[in-house]
Amino acid sequence: MPEVVLRPLEPADEHLLRTATHVNLNRVGPERFTLADVDRRPDLRCYTVLDPDRGDLGFAARLEGRDVGVVWLQFLDASAPGHGFVADGVPELGLCVFSGYRGAGIGGLLLDEALAAADRLGLRVSLSVEAGNPARRLYAGRGFVAAPDRPDTTMLRGRPLDLRRVASRPGRRPARRAGRSPR
Repeated sequence: MPEVVLRPLEPADEHLLRTATHVNLNRVGPERFTLADVDRRPDLRCYTVLDPDRGDLGFAARLEGRDVGVVWLQFLDASAPGHGFVADGVPELGLCVFSGYRGAGIGGLLLDEALAAADRLGLRVSLSVEAGNPARRLYAGRGFVAAPDRPDTTMLRGRPLDLRRVASRPGRRPARRAGRSPR
């Protein structure tokens, strides 16, 4: 297989995140959501916006000049939570490897890059993943465990989470130095 190259995501990658969100929503079972659903529903559309000003970051995997997978971390908050939301200040991870490129280690490569960035920033990470999704094994192998209150849909990685303590500091975001990428 040719070399997979990772590149940082940019806010202009909205179309890539839109497509990845649509694929992720329909990963288990028959298609349940359309691209129009992703565009129309705020609880889905939120995954298509990468906002570096709130701390969001991500990477795309490129193979022979084509984006074949993507991973992103978003700081969604309690006022507009994602499906894997656990607390303000805990970014939610999205990961998608497109059909035809799965099973070649691209998902692990993307996940490791995003988790390394999160570790450098001292962040816990949450994600939403349905029971029956084969990616659950990948996440568990990287230290994710089922969230106590939603074990079938949400996983969490990082220090044990005391939701009472995190909730007492709403809107807390990691400090970012001007001009420095989290990479």
